[in-house]
Amino acid sequence: MQSVPIDAPLSEAEVVEGLKEALITGSKSASSMLSALDGYYGDAMVKILLPEEASVIIDNLSKIPGGEKLVEDVILSINRAAEDAAKEVAPIFINSIKQMTINDAFGILRGADNAATLYLINTTRNDLFNVFKPKIRQSTEKDIMGGISAKDSWEALTGKWNIFANSLAGRLAGVSPVNIDIDDYLTNKALDGVFLKVQDEEKNIRLNVSARITPILKKVFGSLDT
Repeated sequence: MQSVPIDAPLSEAEVVEGLKEALITGSKSASSMLSALDGYYGDAMVKILLPEEASVIIDNLSKIPGGEKLVEDVILSINRAAEDAAKEVAPIFINSIKQMTINDAFGILRGADNAATLYLINTTRNDLFNVFKPKIRQSTEKDIMGGISAKDSWEALTGKWNIFANSLAGRLAGVSPVNIDIDDYLTNKALDGVFLKVQDEEKNIRLNVSARITPILKKVFGSLDT
């Protein structure tokens, strides 16, 4: 890559190049962090937990010997599945980044600290969902005890609850049915973690001069400093 004079006027081509480079850098970094061992499981900011509605299952399992370990094994398995899926994040992001237009680039440059992340959410979330969900589903369908999987337990819990919620007594009590698809819920939580990490990387490049590791990044994002 040719050197870019930092004090020369900023061209449209440079803005596009700089934004693409920043996004690719952030995408690779986020993918690398999350796909590492404990990338999800060991990071409280992105660790995937079961829905609050699963608290009854968790409480009951915790009362039997080894129950707490069973619950944690399910959570670990889900997070490991997300870590595995995260390896495929960067290629999907990069494919979207290559299609960025001049208008996209200037909108991102002049936008909020997470404007690039929002661009990726809008252009890649559906594709990423399709990558992550099968891996999450594999995890929730694994047996955890006596041939029962996390999904079996979830469906048994919500099924019984919904019978009550839809009954006259349930309606009089003002309770609502729980209609959460466990795989969709967990997949979306995994993707929230992806975009949180990308957002952190974007903010770092925007605000910290030391994070702008190439001349084009220094020039494009340096234009925001003034």
